[in-house]
Amino acid sequence: MRLSALVRGLPGLVGAAGGLDVEISQLITDSRQREPLAGGLFFCVSGAHFDAHAFAPQVIERGAAALVVERILPGVDAPQVQVEDVRSAMSYIAAAYYGYPAQSMIMAGITGTKGKTTSTYLLKAIMEAAGRKSGLIGSTGSLIGETMIASGLTTPDPVDLHRTLRRMADEGVTFCAMEISAHALDMRRLDGLMFDCVAFTNISQDHLDYFGDMDTYWKTKRLAFDACRARRASFNADDEHARGMMEGVSIPYTTYGIREDCDLNARGIEITENGVSFEFVRRGQPIVPVALKLTGMFNAYNSLTAASLALALDVPMETIKAGLESVRAVPGRVEALDTRTPYKVILDYSHAPAALESILCVVREFARRRVIVVFGCGGDRDREKRPVMGEIAGRLADYSILTSDNPRNEDPGEILSAIEYGIKQTRGEYAVIENRREAIRRALEIAREGDVVVLAGKGHETYQEIRGAKKPFDEKIVVRELLEETSGVRGVV
Repeated sequence: MRLSALVRGLPGLVGAAGGLDVEISQLITDSRQREPLAGGLFFCVSGAHFDAHAFAPQVIERGAAALVVERILPGVDAPQVQVEDVRSAMSYIAAAYYGYPAQSMIMAGITGTKGKTTSTYLLKAIMEAAGRKSGLIGSTGSLIGETMIASGLTTPDPVDLHRTLRRMADEGVTFCAMEISAHALDMRRLDGLMFDCVAFTNISQDHLDYFGDMDTYWKTKRLAFDACRARRASFNADDEHARGMMEGVSIPYTTYGIREDCDLNARGIEITENGVSFEFVRRGQPIVPVALKLTGMFNAYNSLTAASLALALDVPMETIKAGLESVRAVPGRVEALDTRTPYKVILDYSHAPAALESILCVVREFARRRVIVVFGCGGDRDREKRPVMGEIAGRLADYSILTSDNPRNEDPGEILSAIEYGIKQTRGEYAVIENRREAIRRALEIAREGDVVVLAGKGHETYQEIRGAKKPFDEKIVVRELLEETSGVRGVV
């Protein structure tokens, strides 16, 4: 595709240097890309730790055809498109390069601290029950039907995002459910993308290493409901930030909740270890009972999130019920492993304070004996949450094993010390075992009939990030191997 066609009508276009009548055969976001750069359009992104403008000469030397820049680079012999914001331009150009695939499907987005992943899975199931071939984009990866495509970000960078949407469209997908992260909104990854409907789940402490404070964090989330990004919206009215989220929203919206009187409510909630049942109540409409196979109060909320979006898309309530009841599990979200042991082992991606509190509260509701939790905190991230999570574990679990999560470039011992400070404020019993495999081994060794072991923080992840390197670590595989070592039973999990 010609560069001139890619930038025609581009918002934020300042000017250009060199001829734009050049053929572009790939979009390049990383100067370290090993594949040949011939015919590439390189985006000179300015970040907190680097400025890709500095790499432009070597990228052109390796064969790239043109640059997108925020300042014209003298002495670089290649066409340059100057824009106000390279990140934003990348989103618009990627959409154009891949032929605007999102325009051929219904797009639904979900934003909030907790519940995004499960809600997108539930919504995907609803739309499939409605007869639509559906896709999903989120923190567990991207799904096209049942085919998984790995991804390292909750919301992919614009090039990966529109490439994935193009593949979805080519494979007949007509609906896509997508997680919308605050990072993606702040980094302009979704500029130019229009959602048919977007839902707000909740806000709690997370990502303060990036946003600095809660006020900045929730205001960034609120960008998802601008009229330039969404046609309709739904809000969890039970969340304390909902009123602020809804204030000034110019697009049509509905509310859902359990405590507040809303357009869509869940009533008569009953929670067991095998699932949660409730009734959908809408003003002037018949009551619809739902028996979800996922457990926990938060899954009643996740069902409300998915249902509110489906209703905005004119899906009948009986179809919504069928879709919700068809979901048996969501990867790494309150996922009970098939261990064939007298105790239960649950995998959950609870890596923030509110999420850890939620999973432990849910497990306490059905655990017949002790709740044993294995968890840590990520390195190079929000340090303030570490003692908070320690206090939560000490208060809600019978026994906690503090261990490594993704220490990244930090000293694991320092992270564990911060968590330990919090747990010492409680009477909770605990141990510190830095090696995560050995921590899980200890949990399985001490577990007895009726206990529930919660492996918190990693969820669907299949790696540990230690000193800048990602090392294979899939907790399902680890649990299976440890059980085989101790009991000789094979084929579990």
